[in-house]
Formats: sequence, structure tokens, C-alpha cells
Amino acid sequence: MTLPDRSALSRRDYLRSLVAVGGASALAACTSEGDDVEIPSGTDDPDSLPERQHAWNDALTRDDDGNVRPPEHHVLVALSLVDDPTDEARERVEAALQELERAYEWSNEGLLFTLGYTPAYFDRFDGSLPDEVDLPEPRAVIGHVDAFDEFDALLHLASDHSQVVLEAEEGLFGEADEFNGQEIETDLMDVFERVDDHRRTGFVGPGLPAEHTDISGVPDSVPEDAPFFMGFRSGFAESQATEDRVTIEDGPFAGATTQHVESMTIQLRTWLEQDSHYQRVAKMFSPEHADEDLTGDIGEALGGSSGLTDERIEATESDARGGVVGHAQKAARAREDGDPLLLRRDFNTVDGDTPGLHFLSLQAGIEEFVRVREAMEGDDLDAPNANNGIRSYIFPNQRGNYLVPPRSLRALPAAAPDEA
Repeated sequence: MTLPDRSALSRRDYLRSLVAVGGASALAACTSEGDDVEIPSGTDDPDSLPERQHAWNDALTRDDDGNVRPPEHHVLVALSLVDDPTDEARERVEAALQELERAYEWSNEGLLFTLGYTPAYFDRFDGSLPDEVDLPEPRAVIGHVDAFDEFDALLHLASDHSQVVLEAEEGLFGEADEFNGQEIETDLMDVFERVDDHRRTGFVGPGLPAEHTDISGVPDSVPEDAPFFMGFRSGFAESQATEDRVTIEDGPFAGATTQHVESMTIQLRTWLEQDSHYQRVAKMFSPEHADEDLTGDIGEALGGSSGLTDERIEATESDARGGVVGHAQKAARAREDGDPLLLRRDFNTVDGDTPGLHFLSLQAGIEEFVRVREAMEGDDLDAPNANNGIRSYIFPNQRGNYLVPPRSLRALPAAAPDEA
């Protein structure tokens, strides 16, 4: 694929574009652009890292309101097994992943990653997944979806540095010789093939969406400091499930979690230029947020909470009958005893030169994602479609369900590891 024109882009947008392109040429260009960046090295003892692959929060920084700040650059690498799993292949996968952990600090300044497996991967085994694991085949929870993730595995790479995610990806597949200056001894080439058609990339962070107005469908009205295309902060600490809450507690996969990835396009120009800020606040949060001016320009006034009180959540149906209901307000109806069910780690994308979102959520079981997604859609409410949260502006086109095992089982786990 052709590399982006450096002269036409800011440095940050150029680096983001290189991640989207991928490949050895993009890595070389990215490395040249980031020569002055010093990446912290990893650990000599990978076994000292958390047993949960999804234990990222303690390794990430937080903003002034206590909200976890996600890494800026993300790549989702779709993988297909070359052959059925063997002990030799498992050893190779584990050795390759430990090389990453030795080369890069487990942090946003280094590299964070997870390796998750689809139901299709586990179907090859004679045994079944244990009862504690809720991992059904992906389905169109709401509306029509063009594609489902039916390959074997998904590697999620995340870092504040574009060079790191590209180098990790290319090094694992024989297109780079070093991880952060350390010679690569083991790769994944004999075990996995990349499914290039399902490679997904993205970014998140204040100011990053506004740097993409050169993309068709991204208007100049994207708020300058917004971390997400739709103009508001997300991932409020009090509106996110904890890592403990999304962890499978019992059985042979104790310490695992399930992951759902829903890729969608956003009708961004209509969202930002048809509706007023007042209307966008009402549809994203609740009518009360708009009436009381609770959010500020991009949600910064909310601090570490979405600002949804029990009273406002209980008012969802009456607000809908009044003509408009909020996206966050609807989703909050699925909470249990006031606690959110999902830990979201989603990010913006311009894959296909179209503004969108890769909605990535972690939960103890996929059924919990389904409950939240159905509440979020609000089919049970009387609000007109155009005012029923943000449903008329987002269009899912791909879904996948994954089991993200604990670190000790991340290398080609059997469906029934106790019996393997």
C-alpha cells in the first residue's frame, strides 16, 4: 500500500496514517520519524507480570479526574492458525510473546497487548469450553451486520508510540529484526497467518480526531480537544466496570475475560453539523445534562462520572416519551446494583478512509455485553429514531467474540485445559 504524503500531514497524523497502512515500509518510515523517542525496556522476568492479560489499568496513566488514559495507537491483528495446535506451537507462541514483554515496558509508553480466541478456534477441540466461560458465536445483536470474526484469534497491540505497535506486529511476522533494539529470536510465522482483510487500526486521545479533517466524512467542526470523533470524553472511571468485575473467577479459565469487538462507521457530518451542541448532549447523555449544562464543551465538566444519577436513569422511559433520550442514559439501565458491566477500551478509526469506532469491551461473559447493547439500542422506548440516543448515527458492520485467557493459558489453549 502507498505510504501517506508526509508534507501534507502533521507529525501525529502522519504516524497514525502509517499505523493504518502497516507493513515493513510503514515501519521504516515510522522509525525514521520517531528517532528521538526512547522506548522503555521490558522485564527480565515476564512471569512477574499480572496473570490477567487484561490487567492494563495499573500500567496506564490517569487524567486529573482519575479516568484511565488509554494508549493512543491501537492495532487489531486478525490471525488464522496454520495447523492444529501442538505443544511445540504453544511453546513458540509463548516464547514470542515473552520476547515482547522483555523488549517493551508493560505500559502505555511501552506496549500493552492481549491475545484472544474466537469460538471458531475452540470448535476444533473434542472437549467443550467449561460452563464458567460464556462465549457464543457472534451474532447481530442489533440490526444488520455485514461480517463476523470467524478466524482463530485476535492480537490487540496498544501503545502511545506508533513505532511500537508497528514494530511489534511486523517483528512477530518476520518483517522486522528487532524489538526495541533487541534481536528477535522467535516469531509467530509457523503458527499463525495474518488475516489482512480483517486488520483494524485506530487512535484515541485529546486532539487526535480533529487532525483527520482531510478524510471524507470528517468535518472541520470536530471539537479541537475531543478524544473521540463524536466530540465527548468517554471511559469515565465511575461508568466503567473494574478489571475485577469483568474477570472470570472460577474454573480452569479463572483470570480470563471475554472480549467483544464491534466495528462501526459514524455518520459524523450529520451528527456534528445538523444538531446543535444542546441536542448532541441530550442524545449522548440525557435531556437533563443538556438542560442543566452539565457536560461542558466535550464532557470535561463531568470529571470522573457520566453524571447519571439513579433518578435520571429511572427517568429513561419518561424522557423517551418526552421526545429525546440519551445514549448513556439508556445503557446505564443494564447496570447491576448500580455497577457497570462493561470495561470499554474502544478507539476511533479511519479504516477505509471513513470515520468510525472500534467498540472494544471486556466483560465476564458475552451475555452481559448483549444486555448492555440491547439497553443501549432502546428498542423498548417510544422516542423517535432520530432522538433515540445516537442509534441513527452509528452503523455496525463487523462483530467478534473472544476469550482472553489468563497469561498462563494464552498460548493456544485447549477448550478444556484441565483435560489437555
